Amino acid sequence: MEFQVKHASGSPSSSTSTDANSNSNPTNQDPMQSWWESISKARARIHALSSILSSPSPSISSLADSDRPARSLLQSPDVYDAVCSSLFSPQSGSGPDPICQWLYETFQSSDPDLRLVALSFIPLVSGLYLSRVVDSRAASLAGFEAVLLALYASELKARGGKPVSISIPDLSQPSLYHTPRSRPSSMAPTGHFIGLASPPLEPQSEVKSTKRACIVGVALDCYYKQISQMPSWSKLDLCRFAAAWAGQNCPCKAEFDRDEDAEIDGFSEIRVLEGDEIEGCVGDVGKLRITEERSNSGPEGARIPLPWELLQPTLRIIGHCLLAPLNSQDVKDAASVAVRCLYARASHDLLPQAILATRSLVQLDKRAREAAKAAAAFLCEGKSAECAEDAFLLFFIFILVNGKFLIRTNCLLFMLLN
Repeated sequence: MEFQVKHASGSPSSSTSTDANSNSNPTNQDPMQSWWESISKARARIHALSSILSSPSPSISSLADSDRPARSLLQSPDVYDAVCSSLFSPQSGSGPDPICQWLYETFQSSDPDLRLVALSFIPLVSGLYLSRVVDSRAASLAGFEAVLLALYASELKARGGKPVSISIPDLSQPSLYHTPRSRPSSMAPTGHFIGLASPPLEPQSEVKSTKRACIVGVALDCYYKQISQMPSWSKLDLCRFAAAWAGQNCPCKAEFDRDEDAEIDGFSEIRVLEGDEIEGCVGDVGKLRITEERSNSGPEGARIPLPWELLQPTLRIIGHCLLAPLNSQDVKDAASVAVRCLYARASHDLLPQAILATRSLVQLDKRAREAAKAAAAFLCEGKSAECAEDAFLLFFIFILVNGKFLIRTNCLLFMLLN
């Protein structure tokens, strides 16, 4: 990889450089100067991107004139489409690839918003890299590997050589609030289980075949930590690549949807609705169906090996896409398709951890959709605000009835995905 690494200049013994370094201390820096430097860095990255794109859109260059150019760069669909078009070319991902170099340099920036811009393309970079690396005819992918190694090195430095462990609450207690915060030394231990989510990371200077899944998994974990700030099109790419990695043609993925059209208990009564009510009901319920439609320009992937080091962070991201309330319906539908494909793959590969995690996510998604459909159908039966209140109460009762299942699956997911 021919990316240039910038080193600090100046002699350590020079008093002039020492004074300059002391004056540039961030704690003593003027906030207005810091803000202007952030704006200048973002504008420079925008102009650099426009110069390397084959046919840049005028709207991309205009982002440099916004009040927050880095945020505008992150939230611009034109930028994402232009970068995607470049990355999907057969020659992308090589050592001298300008887009990969731009992503590498953008992630190395000290501006947090610019780092988010680079992170938003990690699903696409990871998906294309893993899909191409299994093809022996693929050209050099040193550009993709440099971007992934940059994220790996950043996480290695952040962890400081320590493993990532989790403390699982004592499930023998009725709730978390019944567990005492501290116990005298004479009393028995609380029974908390300390689990190892990730072992200590080792320094890597290149992507070896034995460490490939670990490096890509760490990069996806970095993406997951900032997923609440990622645009929806980035999440869609990850879900579609995950479905392609698992293999989409297995009929096992429809195991939980065979009774999708079955009546929900308590809602089998047939009523005659007016025309406006029917149209509104059909629209609300139709949004809750899982669709597998994909655009022709969407990401294409290949079936690849899925070790737990790669599958665990992928399931974390899909779990967020599936259950986070602020996600769009397109993201939730893509996550529903992906988790069902991963469940079918895990069932064929006989991976107990993956089977439990994917099955729990599928069940949570199915019950949430059933509850939402029931609430939408109930809303169609009334015209007043009181009916909306009754629908909310009905949804709450549904959750209480299935509370035992939800508690069990949430505890299981907490142990498996953390």
